[in-house]
Amino acid sequence: MSTHDFDLFVIGGGSGGVRAARMAAQRGARVALAEALGTDGLGGTCVNVGCIPKKLYSYAAHYADAAHESHGFGWEGPAPTLNWGTLKANRATEISRLNTVYGNLLRGSGVTVLNGFARLDGEHAITLATLNADGSPGHQSFTAQHILIATGGTPHVPHFVGRELVITSDDIFDLEPFPRRLVVVGGGYIASEFASIFNGLGAKVTQLYRGEQILRGFDDEVRHFVAAEMVKSGVDLRLGTDVVDVRKTPDGLRVELEGGHTVMADAVLYATGRVPNVKGLGLEAVGVAQGQQGAVVVDEHYRTNVPSIFAVGDVTNRLQLTPVALGEAMVVVDQLFGPAAGKPPRSMSYEFVPTAIFTHPNVGTVGDSEAQAREKFGHVTIFRSEFKALKHTLSGSSERTLMKLIVDTASDRVVGLHMVGAEAGEIVQGFAVAMKAGATKAVLDSTIGIHPTAAEEFVTMREPVKS
Repeated sequence: MSTHDFDLFVIGGGSGGVRAARMAAQRGARVALAEALGTDGLGGTCVNVGCIPKKLYSYAAHYADAAHESHGFGWEGPAPTLNWGTLKANRATEISRLNTVYGNLLRGSGVTVLNGFARLDGEHAITLATLNADGSPGHQSFTAQHILIATGGTPHVPHFVGRELVITSDDIFDLEPFPRRLVVVGGGYIASEFASIFNGLGAKVTQLYRGEQILRGFDDEVRHFVAAEMVKSGVDLRLGTDVVDVRKTPDGLRVELEGGHTVMADAVLYATGRVPNVKGLGLEAVGVAQGQQGAVVVDEHYRTNVPSIFAVGDVTNRLQLTPVALGEAMVVVDQLFGPAAGKPPRSMSYEFVPTAIFTHPNVGTVGDSEAQAREKFGHVTIFRSEFKALKHTLSGSSERTLMKLIVDTASDRVVGLHMVGAEAGEIVQGFAVAMKAGATKAVLDSTIGIHPTAAEEFVTMREPVKS
């Protein structure tokens, strides 16, 4: 019988932390989870200021285009107008509902949910900073046989003159008033998504990126294609551009760029990356090894160099994706408390992890980019298709769709699959299953397509692109 207060103490109430706490409690472990509920609420970045609200706003941003496109299908009448307040209020209601669902799931599983900031005070010791009933600071001390750090990430804003005037993705959902002129700084998926979203909602969006093209790390052809589509839809994308300073003026925020150019804005969103959320955790005092940007260093079992302390999710700075954190959490639970009845212990593979970018149009991708595949396999065969989707033959939209397959020539295995177009994430998810199972190009060729769909294009491409 353990002499500790808990068998597992989880620091962080995001996706990975909640999953680990629930599943461990269901295995019979005594589990506590600490989250400062006065900040965002249970569910972490994804539920509160990430995936969920971002996709809700992405849906909202499509309705203006949908109203315009409907005329080609015979619908008549004036275009609708956005009530920004209604969108914000409805989003807040839904997020609050999800916070409650997470809390009920945890407590229903037998997890002790603690409200406060947790700090490591030893290999098995945690101090929880809390507020007393009169508002004065207080603290509680606990011990645990195992500790799991699942505190996620936080937006990073570099230091420059006017830094205090800009906002991050944590702030964007509740801006007041609606920013008629929005400058987005950054070229990653978060920056590109919000540029698309607010452009669709009716803002005049200028996206600034110091690199040669947005979405570094993704397939080069995909990057150029989606950038061109975003520009075509109205985003003022300026590449090779960096910000010198941001200053407040009577006409709004004045953003000075290198070379002397300026852009005026009502709001400036910095989406220049996220860093592990480790401030105040006490990692240094306990001797937990950290890597670049403070990331918690773990082995293949998510154990740190301190044997009783584990870490999963964005705080380890591997793949910053919610489903990845969920998978990592299950590996830890199975390792510490055994797998579910009749199931083998889980493992986590980072090969063929699919992802989507909710730009307009969407991007869906799984596997290697063309450049990665050429470096890895040497000889690859490329299949590509670009077309106007059936919907847009009547809608009047000039949006085009791109689909691309990358095949290891020697084995015929499909090692990369990429799409830019409507519902790309929904389409690519299914193909990711096939690729995990080792699907070859011959298997795709022998698969009957569903007609008429965009997805069928992946199983009807026959002619490779000439080298």
